[in-house]
Amino acid sequence: MKIILANPRGFCAGVNMAIDVVDQVLQLKGPPVYVYHEIVHNRHVVDDFRARGVTFINHIDEVPEGGVVVYSAHGISPEIRNQARGRRLQEVDATCPLVTKVHLEVLRFAKEGYTIVFIGHRKHDEAVGTVGEAPESIVVVESPEEVERLQVPDPEKVAYVTQTTLSMYDAYRIIAALKQKFPNIKAPPKEDICYATTNRQNAVTEMGRDVDLVLVIGSKNSSNSQRLVETARQMGKDAYLIDDQSELDPKWVEGRESVFVTAGASAPERLVEALLERLKREFGGVIETRTLVEEDVAFAPPKSLRSLTVVG
Repeated sequence: MKIILANPRGFCAGVNMAIDVVDQVLQLKGPPVYVYHEIVHNRHVVDDFRARGVTFINHIDEVPEGGVVVYSAHGISPEIRNQARGRRLQEVDATCPLVTKVHLEVLRFAKEGYTIVFIGHRKHDEAVGTVGEAPESIVVVESPEEVERLQVPDPEKVAYVTQTTLSMYDAYRIIAALKQKFPNIKAPPKEDICYATTNRQNAVTEMGRDVDLVLVIGSKNSSNSQRLVETARQMGKDAYLIDDQSELDPKWVEGRESVFVTAGASAPERLVEALLERLKREFGGVIETRTLVEEDVAFAPPKSLRSLTVVG
């Protein structure tokens, strides 16, 4: 059985930065360290940090006054920052810079009087944080059907932004519907779907054409991982999202001649390696790595990290 291994796969620059931030906060301050929401959407990453003394919270008042709180890669609303400052917390912001870019676009569009359409999944952490920047000026749409029902105060004064981890196919369909309904709609200066999401979806499209099965390493609450599975299924492929090799059902693999393996942007490489070892051991898999594009993006640690003092 041939195993086509996607490159790029796994951690993106934003995830690397966010995980490194929590590592450094642990080294500087020691546990307990509080993180607002999951630092990234991966069960293994979260469980590893829990074992090292990190507490993941959903409400700022769970952090003791004066304590340290790290904001996740998905971004937060101004209201959360205000709550943190009211409790005199030491804030460390691990928001992905590409998410911050979308927040700034929302603020600019709102200041200019636009109704802003946020294309994304309204319950996702990134959507909640972005909408919180201008809640009176922004509406969320998840489908072209929602665009049809959309009513705005001024159809000539509409702009859109997108969640960074969307399916490109879904985003383009929604954008097309918006342009049809609002011909003068204003787009962001640069596409919001991030480079890593785009590259991983393109890898599935380009390299997964001739395989019998697509396996994606990633957690169920990872938007970009879910989109990889959707991309494969839209191509007519059998595709499954698994947290790790223990979730692999041998029945999926039996009789297959070729399998495509990739990983969402928040999935550690060690999980991919464990899956490959199992496929080699149990199914005689032979690995062929295919590269779509080399990624060399890196983000500097946030300034807020530098303000922390060393333990003791």
